[in-house]
Amino acid sequence: MSDFVKGLAGIVAAETNMSFIDGQKGILEYVGIPIGELASKGTFEESVYLLWNQKLPTRAELDAFNAQIRGYHDLPAGMANRLISLPMQAHPMHVLRTMISALSMHDPDPNNIELDAVRDKAMKILSRAPTLIAYFDRYRRGLPLIHPHKELSFAGNFLYMLNGVAPTEAMTRAFDICMITHADHGLNNSTFAARVVISTLSDLYSALTAAIGSLRGPLHGGANEGVMRMLNEIPSVDEVEPYILGKLERKEKIMGFGHRVYKNVDPRATELKTLARQLAEDTGNMELYEKSNAIEQVMEKAVAAKGIYPNVDFYSATTYHCIGLSLDLFTPMFALSRIAGWSGHILEQLEDNRLYRPAAEYVGPHDVPYTPIDQR
Repeated sequence: MSDFVKGLAGIVAAETNMSFIDGQKGILEYVGIPIGELASKGTFEESVYLLWNQKLPTRAELDAFNAQIRGYHDLPAGMANRLISLPMQAHPMHVLRTMISALSMHDPDPNNIELDAVRDKAMKILSRAPTLIAYFDRYRRGLPLIHPHKELSFAGNFLYMLNGVAPTEAMTRAFDICMITHADHGLNNSTFAARVVISTLSDLYSALTAAIGSLRGPLHGGANEGVMRMLNEIPSVDEVEPYILGKLERKEKIMGFGHRVYKNVDPRATELKTLARQLAEDTGNMELYEKSNAIEQVMEKAVAAKGIYPNVDFYSATTYHCIGLSLDLFTPMFALSRIAGWSGHILEQLEDNRLYRPAAEYVGPHDVPYTPIDQR
């Protein structure tokens, strides 16, 4: 029996050309390009192309890629009616998971896993996911549905469909950077779930549905909702220190701090901190940013020596709030972006597939006699 590693920590289970992480040095790269470079100079659409093709697009390639994304924004016939028949109180992550699965029923060949077919299906799902989320949010708020705007970017179109007005350039760029920084992150739990499912030669819809289910968990993508709840619980900046020190004394988790991989600063958090401050100033939410900054300072004094730093969830919560997103839309935004990474990993898995079948170490009893039911 090989050594048992709980949680598969440190076990290499796949090869990838997509993202590189050095947790000790706080490095994240997409196909070799530092995340800071992409976030400051690129777009989400460029990042998706990069992850799926292992190279940045030329102008002509990017124009064609953008046109393809925008051409698929509209939902298949009947999908909008299915959305507005759902309970208004449903959590958007459950809605997204269910509706991504439902898209398979509008695909005449849903089980086709030829690479070109999977790539086309991934493009359609990536394009339609913003429409699904925006439609459901407007429906539950009693607002008319806003159809996709084919002239706007991925980020701009989503904010337009959600709010009914063209977003400012600053908000569009802020959301675009959030999408870039969340697009891929090695063999994280949800990506592993996607690769495990597709390794059975199942279909893309099943693999993405499994990934969304994994991401929903509070130890994964759901953590950013916890950050916002924590910020809302703190009455003012002056109350930050006693609140955080009290939680540490009670050995309670501080949401948005620490990462399974990073033992240094999460490079995605660095980008989002700058972004959050700018948005807070623009939208009148400086107190929220100041509380976030104060939490970081308290944590730096208390536990930074242990390698516990802000992760991507910490400042993405402030950013999403400033953009005007409801709390329960925070994790769906993560999923919206990560569809790009999941799909890229699914394509990689199919290129050189082997079924995932790890072993489990049995720790139960042996040779237990069967007890007849009348003697139990």
